[in-house]
Amino acid sequence: CLLLLFVSFFVFVLFVFVCLFVSKRLLAATMADYEVEEDTSFNVEEVSTIIREAIEASIGQSSYQHSKVNQWTSNIVEQSLKRLTSLGKPFKYIVNCVMLQKNGAGLHTASSCFWDNSTDGSCTVRWDNKTMYVIVSVFGLAI
Repeated sequence: CLLLLFVSFFVFVLFVFVCLFVSKRLLAATMADYEVEEDTSFNVEEVSTIIREAIEASIGQSSYQHSKVNQWTSNIVEQSLKRLTSLGKPFKYIVNCVMLQKNGAGLHTASSCFWDNSTDGSCTVRWDNKTMYVIVSVFGLAI
């Protein structure tokens, strides 16, 4: 009877250790999945900061000059793409930049996307100074 009690206790302890080991492994796998998802998601705040920095670096406090619009928009798009790709996230990016002089004219834009909302994303930043508006849109499509 004492032997049976000892074997039962040993089996119970072994069962507890196996359960603890398996639960730790499952928890570690779940945390790793969460970290990977967090690292590969489209972060609107991060993208917005990148866009604003690209606009400020390209235009600064300059006044609108029609002769510089092509250069400014190209710089904004190229700097944004360079910074976005340096993040190392698995996305293809589309960057669009519109620049207009402040003269009272109206502008209406719209976009629509058919994609996976859990992985893909978009961000639009409107920036302005005394003489112009800049609107930059970024679309991130997960690879």
